[in-house]
Amino acid sequence: MSNKTKCVGILTSGGDCPGLNAAIRGVAKSAMANGSRVVGFLDGFRGLVENRTMVLEDRNVSGILTNGGTILGTSRDKPRKMPMGDQILDVTDIAVANAQRNHIDCLVCLGGNGTQKNAMDLCKKGLNVITLPKTIDNDVAETDITFGFDTAIEIATDAIDKLHTTATSHHRVIVCEIMGNKAGWLTLGAGIAGGADVILIPELPYKIESIVDHLLARRRHQKRFSIVAVAEGALSKKESDEIKENGKKKKKKKTYMDDDGTYLVEETTSTKIARKITQACGIDTRVTRLGHVQRGGSPSASDRLLCTRLGTKVGQLLAEGVYNVMVGVKNNKCVPVDLEKVAGITRKVPSDHEWIKTALLVDTNLGCELKI
Repeated sequence: MSNKTKCVGILTSGGDCPGLNAAIRGVAKSAMANGSRVVGFLDGFRGLVENRTMVLEDRNVSGILTNGGTILGTSRDKPRKMPMGDQILDVTDIAVANAQRNHIDCLVCLGGNGTQKNAMDLCKKGLNVITLPKTIDNDVAETDITFGFDTAIEIATDAIDKLHTTATSHHRVIVCEIMGNKAGWLTLGAGIAGGADVILIPELPYKIESIVDHLLARRRHQKRFSIVAVAEGALSKKESDEIKENGKKKKKKKTYMDDDGTYLVEETTSTKIARKITQACGIDTRVTRLGHVQRGGSPSASDRLLCTRLGTKVGQLLAEGVYNVMVGVKNNKCVPVDLEKVAGITRKVPSDHEWIKTALLVDTNLGCELKI
């Protein structure tokens, strides 16, 4: 069979993520094996708009499988709304023109939800695209898993394991804030794997009373420490109701006033929950925010394997001339999915998901009165 894609473009967009280099390697090596020329665009869609490129050859992608980050660089810039000087412009046409100037037959975009939408915009302008689902949040539609998720869940679980040590020694409650944007996959998975006593995710609005009752019950049973895993996008029942009523959440106050009326401190979701636990339970409560450490370091073996499988599947589709799809994972197979079914859709944790039931069966509090 003849190769239908003579020149392949590739870029990485959005937040950095374990496995990006492994995916670049998989795409590039399989495309080159079919005789394609591979051009990398630097720093995401901004590099495409500014026409900053590097030709990828075998020597560029050899030895990068285990490396974190991305050799191409990344950014969160969107062609449809890109800061250019003191203006924000729609430069989609320029992006497409630059791809054509470089004789790109298909542009491969590695990224999360935002990247899927941006790729769809380019597709509508006539540019052939293929995307891969990259995000530690695991919230891209039409795929069972995204690459980067396995590594991040290992990092978060390891952190919870280590927090158990100090929580046990000092008889404390420790609130651990975990990434995930507006989806709870990462917090729920790491929370179960790490044995967290309370897990709060965006899909299940919490009531502080439910959390307090659970923590006090543990104390009564001589369990003198607790771990609370909190997703960065977790919402209280009140906040959730505000969104339903007004269509959006009220802007968070960055500060709050202490009981004596004089002390102001920055407050996040996790620090607010910790403060309320301390006030209601009288238990020494500390906060740990894992932050960007969850997105760093070398990808896990599972992510390396997944990225290589996804990347080589892209190479196969490029040779066949199959475009305008995302390569996702369905029933452990790498399959092309129409990009229109993916762009603009966030995959959240269903309330009847097996992980939810699993958490409840091991007496994990989810901040609400959910029945098995």
